[in-house]
Amino acid sequence: MDRFVHALIQWQAGGRPEPARTLPVARLRDRYAAQAAQVRGTSARDAGIETKDQLIDGGDGEFGVRTYLPPTDRGRLVTYLHGGGWTVGDVDTHDPVCRRVAAVLGAVVVSVDYRRAPEHPHPGPLRDGIAASEWADRTFPGRHHVIAGDSAGGALAMGISMHHRDHGGIRFAAQLMVYPPADPELRSQSVRTYGSGYLSEVDDLRWYYDQYVPDPAHRTDPAIDLLGADHRGLPPTVIGTAEFDPLHDEGVELAVRLAADGVEVHHVPAPGLVHGYLLMADIVPAAAAATKNVLAALEQMLAPVPMAR
Repeated sequence: MDRFVHALIQWQAGGRPEPARTLPVARLRDRYAAQAAQVRGTSARDAGIETKDQLIDGGDGEFGVRTYLPPTDRGRLVTYLHGGGWTVGDVDTHDPVCRRVAAVLGAVVVSVDYRRAPEHPHPGPLRDGIAASEWADRTFPGRHHVIAGDSAGGALAMGISMHHRDHGGIRFAAQLMVYPPADPELRSQSVRTYGSGYLSEVDDLRWYYDQYVPDPAHRTDPAIDLLGADHRGLPPTVIGTAEFDPLHDEGVELAVRLAADGVEVHHVPAPGLVHGYLLMADIVPAAAAATKNVLAALEQMLAPVPMAR
């Protein structure tokens, strides 16, 4: 394990934090935001990126988006869905991530402040993500449009891709998913091996599913059970995984199944790292390197794509 990550785990263990599933949601959101702020540096803010916050209509209510304009515009657009178990996280916790994406790819980034569970369970966040991707495509037309997200946001990104494929909507140039949850039953070996003591607790993961999809009968929905979905016709895909992540094996298996269904896939492993490494890039050199590798794989996938009219 990366020594900086190991130190983070030891530091957290010393504080004996209460499990997420035992906290009121409002308090859990505050704690997640505070933890994100603790590992946030200034490097991403020094890239000369302009931002704008605004509300857009999701069809059944308003929600926020934050737009990032890169200093060097290469004609790309990324709609980004943040992680946080569909329950915590927002555009502020993932601000450094979106700034890096904008700077490295030369892309306009639209970060989606989708309404979260349990107040807005499935398919609420998914519908907000679909509406945001359509708003981004109308507002910044003629660009290579990428749908992207990390953790729960990665699962939302693939759900959005499937919606547009099935309804003749946006033809994304690529999709990016970093350590996505793909199996609501949490059956993989990595869940058993890394489900405790590696910053992501399996009992908390189950609790997040309970908030987002309270009726277990709905967990067979393809936007929830990504491993059981029909992957044919989905855009070229980059999947990032972390070695010491309960969700590691799900990400690997998802990459295998996408490829078997004819989707171009680039799997980017992150040795020595844990779930959530994108948020650690300012303080963990290996996380910064892994983030760079994921974006380099996406760059490689986008480079040969001719500019859309």
